[in-house]
Amino acid sequence: MQGVRPCKSESTPAPLVTAAKLTFQKVSVMEKWENSAGASAFHMPDWMIQFADQKQEFNKRPTKIGRRSLSRSISQSSTDSYSSAASYTDSSDDETSPRDKQQKNSKGSSDFCVKNIKQADFGRREIEIAEQEMPALMALRKRAQGEKPLAGAKIVGCTHITAQTAVLMETLCALGAQCRWAACNIYSTLNEVAAALAESGFPVFAWKGESEDDFWWCIDRCVNVEGWQPNMILDDGGDLTHWIYKKYPNMFKKIKGIVEESVTGVHRLYQLSKAGKLCVPAMNVNDSVTKQKFDNLYCCRESILDGLKRTTDMMFGGKQVVVCGYGEVGKGCCAALKAMGSIMYVTEIDPICALQACMDGFRLVKLNEVIRQVDVVITCTGNKNVVTREHLDRMKNSCIVCNMGHSNTEIDVASLRTPELTWERVRSQVDHVIWPDGKRIVLLAEGRLLNLSCSTVPTFVLSITATTQALALIELYNAPEGRYKQDVYLLPKKMDEYVASLHLPTFDAHLTELTDEQAKYLGLNKNGPFKPNYYRY
Repeated sequence: MQGVRPCKSESTPAPLVTAAKLTFQKVSVMEKWENSAGASAFHMPDWMIQFADQKQEFNKRPTKIGRRSLSRSISQSSTDSYSSAASYTDSSDDETSPRDKQQKNSKGSSDFCVKNIKQADFGRREIEIAEQEMPALMALRKRAQGEKPLAGAKIVGCTHITAQTAVLMETLCALGAQCRWAACNIYSTLNEVAAALAESGFPVFAWKGESEDDFWWCIDRCVNVEGWQPNMILDDGGDLTHWIYKKYPNMFKKIKGIVEESVTGVHRLYQLSKAGKLCVPAMNVNDSVTKQKFDNLYCCRESILDGLKRTTDMMFGGKQVVVCGYGEVGKGCCAALKAMGSIMYVTEIDPICALQACMDGFRLVKLNEVIRQVDVVITCTGNKNVVTREHLDRMKNSCIVCNMGHSNTEIDVASLRTPELTWERVRSQVDHVIWPDGKRIVLLAEGRLLNLSCSTVPTFVLSITATTQALALIELYNAPEGRYKQDVYLLPKKMDEYVASLHLPTFDAHLTELTDEQAKYLGLNKNGPFKPNYYRY
């Protein structure tokens, strides 16, 4: 049976998907696909059909706050150091490195390294709140756990460790997997959530404010453990994949599949593939429709305002803002700030994205043309040295500089660590960088990802991405040998549609169904996929 043809580059449309699969025996999900009316049709396993038929079950939300959640709101004061907002300052925590602490959870295990295991109860409440906004993932957990589609899977993960990630990790565990986890960003970990996971028995190695050395130490602790060989990788940024590839090549060759969700990590995978060095199949989640059009767009549209407001208390109305990059992240940032009354400029290298920016009413400029006058500079390109030292030198006094891309390479922060410049900490994740003449800029999160370093992100949107990640792991793990070659693949279109459909009941949304006559006229299967792979949403 023909498999999915690999996607050779991010810039070209995904090839036609002719097969897909999602069963939990050692048979590929792709075998659930069959040809119909000249197009690929997707036949869902029984558990998926039951899942879709019982929409109301996972759509129900509590009408009253449970006692545990209510007790949190009553008992916690504004000075509670373990609340979400306070976790960004950790003012009550001692300065001892977690690596120097001897901690055990209530079961006596010490196979973890977090800031403070005593924060576990607070983290558990954060996770409980997140579960209410992740309906599809919770339903997936309930429906599929009986079949244990990930039984035998040993997943090593490197992502942002937040309450939403915790829901994903616990879902993977419920589906039969063993997990070990590290953080993909030194500032985005919620310490109380990491503690809750450690208390539940997850080997988690992460805390907010890690050093670079700590970062790689945590990744190595996840990977290099006696008697435990990972066979699946869930990565965000490619650092974990890179570490295993470089440090443990024999281990890397035994990996069954990689799931990557960031543009940076996907770019690294394509480089390995092009060089003929990618010896395992990988799934590109970043370019799936459900990631691009929901997580990248809607998540950033809300979280950019949250991150800027929490760190600077700035007024958006009337401010001149330049957004570097008009992909889905840039579109979300521009839409939010424009709605708040900001005067917007956009920089772009791609003429198609540039034309979109112009048609959306934004002034397309080169950064050099506006750098002296703008109040805020936001990068979201996934590139390096987008904002250089020359740009930084020319900025106006009190200009705010931040990054919404995954990598910390977009702003040349290293060029600011020179003797003639003074760094002054304002608050957690906020620094003044002061020039000899007294001019200063406001640098947020040291050029790292603003929203997850300085604020939080909408849980519901992350439910969409997390469900996509879970299904990608299930597909790669259960695919028979030979289904996927040593290359980078895109998710089948039907999988994207399925993930989207699982979230519609939350809005009491009702899809229109094609009649037989309409389906025949369009040449479609009534159950989808409804768009070809080259379709741009």
